[in-house]
Amino acid sequence: MRTVATTALALVLAMTVTVPASAATSVHDVTAAPAAEPILAATPPLGWNSWNTFACDINEKLIRDTADAMVSSGMAAAGYQYVNIDDCWAEQERDPASGKYVPHHERFPSGIKALADYVHAKGLKLGIYTSAGTETCARTMPGSLGHEELDAQTFADWGVDYLKYDNCNNQGVPAQQRYQAMGDALKKTGRPIVYSICEWGANQPWLWGDSVGGDLWRTTGDITDSWPSVMSILDQQVGLEAYSGPGAWNDPDMLEVGNPGLTQGESRAHMSLWAVLNAPLIAGNDIRSMPAWARNQLTDPDLLAVNQDWSGRQGAKLRDSGDTEVWTKKMSDGSVAVVLLNRASTPAVLGTTAAELGLPPADTGYAVRNLWTNTTPVSAGTIRAQVPGHDAVMLRVSPGGKGLPPMVVVEATPGKPYVDGAEANTVTVKVHNDGTTAVTRARLLLTAPEGWAATATGPTQVGSIGPGTTGTATWSLTADRPDLGPVDLTASASWTWRNQVYGGTAAGRFTVATAPPAGSSQLSDLTWLYAENGWGPVEKDRSNGETAPGDGKPLTIAGTVYPKGLGTHAPGRIGYFLGARCSRFTVTVGIDDEVGDRGRVGFEVWGDGVKLTGAEATGAGAGVPLDLAVSGVDVIELRTDTLDGANYDHADWAAPMITCTP
Repeated sequence: MRTVATTALALVLAMTVTVPASAATSVHDVTAAPAAEPILAATPPLGWNSWNTFACDINEKLIRDTADAMVSSGMAAAGYQYVNIDDCWAEQERDPASGKYVPHHERFPSGIKALADYVHAKGLKLGIYTSAGTETCARTMPGSLGHEELDAQTFADWGVDYLKYDNCNNQGVPAQQRYQAMGDALKKTGRPIVYSICEWGANQPWLWGDSVGGDLWRTTGDITDSWPSVMSILDQQVGLEAYSGPGAWNDPDMLEVGNPGLTQGESRAHMSLWAVLNAPLIAGNDIRSMPAWARNQLTDPDLLAVNQDWSGRQGAKLRDSGDTEVWTKKMSDGSVAVVLLNRASTPAVLGTTAAELGLPPADTGYAVRNLWTNTTPVSAGTIRAQVPGHDAVMLRVSPGGKGLPPMVVVEATPGKPYVDGAEANTVTVKVHNDGTTAVTRARLLLTAPEGWAATATGPTQVGSIGPGTTGTATWSLTADRPDLGPVDLTASASWTWRNQVYGGTAAGRFTVATAPPAGSSQLSDLTWLYAENGWGPVEKDRSNGETAPGDGKPLTIAGTVYPKGLGTHAPGRIGYFLGARCSRFTVTVGIDDEVGDRGRVGFEVWGDGVKLTGAEATGAGAGVPLDLAVSGVDVIELRTDTLDGANYDHADWAAPMITCTP
C-alpha cells in the first residue's frame, strides 16, 4: 500500500559546464553573460537513481558498482553522467559538534567524499538527496529545512554535483520560500551543483522553479513501474511544454525502463515519450544486471538525439483519439519526431500526416525513419504504423525521400472486437501503400489462431497497389467451443518494388466473451475482459492492500463494510463484456478506510468508449452512490484516476451490481 509519500529521486544530469569556485555570479542566472554564467543542465540530464529499485537498501559498494556498470554497459559513452544516491544515506542525527550530516556508518563507512572521488575518477558525477523539511521522506535522516547553507556547503566540500531536494515533512513552510533558501545556499558555495526541485508539482513549480535557482522540477507525484502510473504521469505533462528549456526542465520523474512491472513494449513507449518530452532521463533499474533489451533502449542513439535536441519547445500531444495518441516534437534540423502511442491492450494502426506535423510540401515525399527498427521508407504524406498494445512507435520525419522504398503498412482488423461464445468472426488483412510509387504482386496471408479455422472469402493476391491505396483480403474465422479470452491474430504480406521482394507482418486481436446471466450479478463474481491497476493487482471482494495478490482487507468505506466489490489503486481501469444485454449498473465508490482519511480519486464509468458518469471521493468523505442506465452497451469500463498524486489512492468499487436480461 503506497501510504508513505516516498518520492523517487528524479535526479538528473546534464551536460554540465564547470564554473570556477571563485565565480561571483549565480550559476542559475541564465540571463548573465555566457562567459560568466554557463547553464547547468544545458540539455536534459542523463543519469541513474537508486530509489526505484533499491529504496533504502543502499551502500557505498552498490554506488561504486553502479558507476562501474554505467561505464561498462556503454551508458556513459551514450551520455549518461550522474550516479545519484537517494534517501537513507545518512545517520538519523547530525554531528552534535558541527551540526553537519554524518554518512551512515554501516552503509557508507568511507564517507561521501571518497565516493565522489571514485565516481569522478570514472568520468562521472555524483548526486545526493535530502528534503526541504525536518526529515526526509523515508524518515531515516534529517532534512535540510533551517540548515540550507551548512548542508549546501557540506555537499560542495564533498564534491557533490547534483542535489535532489524533496518535499516531505516541510512543516507548512511555503514551498517557494523553502526552495529559494536552498537555491541561494547552493549558489553561495560557488560549486556548480545541478538543483533538482522535487516538489511533486503541488505548487506549480514550473512557474517559479527557475527563479529560485532550480535546473529542473518534478511536475507530478512518484512514478511506479506500472503502465497506469506511466500513463497517468504522461497525462499530467499536457500544457507544460511552454515552461521548459535549457537549464530549466520539466521533470516527469525517473525512468522505469527495465524494471519488472513494465513489459518491453511498455518500457519502449515510456522511453519514447520521455525522449520527445525533453525529460531528464534518469534510469531507475539495476544497471549492473539489466537485460540487453533494457540496455539497448536506454542507450539508443536515435532516441537520445531526440531527447538532447533543443529547438525551442519540448514535445507535446498533437492528437488524442482515446486509447491512441500522437505526440510530436520539432527538431532543430527541420525534421519532426513523432511518437504513435497505443494505450490499449489491443494492437492498433494509427498515424498522422506531414501536413498535420507542419512539414512543408515535398515533391519527393518524406523520409520516415523508425527510430527503434532503423528502417527508412518514403511516404507521400500519410505517416502511419501498426502499434502493439501498451507500446509505441517512434519516428523521425524529414522532407525528401527520393529513391527510398515505399512506406507500406500491414494491418489485421477483426470484424468484431468481441464475440459471444462460439460466434463466428471475420478478419480483413490490409496492405496500405503510403509511398510515392506502386508496389506489385502483393500476397496476403492470415494464420489461423489455435483452435480456429480460417477460410478466405475471396482473392488473397493483389496485382498492384498504387500510392495512397490499400489492398485487402478477408477471411472467415470459426471455432467450436473456443476458450474465453483474447484471440491473437497473425497476418503477413509480401510485395515487390523495383524487382525486390519486401514483406511485413501485422498483429490483431479480438476477445471471446460471455455476457452476464439474466438478473442481477455482482461484477466481482464475473470475469473481466481486462484489468489495469496502479499498485499491485485489482482485488475481488477485498481492498487493494499491498502489491501481492489477496493481501487486502474487507472493503470498507467510511466505516461501512461491503462484502462484494473491487479493490483498486488509482490510476486504473477494468472492463466487462455486457453484450448489449444489460440495463442498469449501480455501485458505491470511495476511498478504502485502510488508508485513513487520506487519498483523493476520480471515478468514472464508461460504455463503449463514451463517459457515462463520474464522481470524486476522498478518504475523509463517505461513499458516493452511482446509478446509471447501460442499455445497448457492449463493454462497460470502470476507471479511476489520481487527482493530487497517487499516494493513498485505494479506490473501492463497492457492491458493483449489473442487471441484465436474457
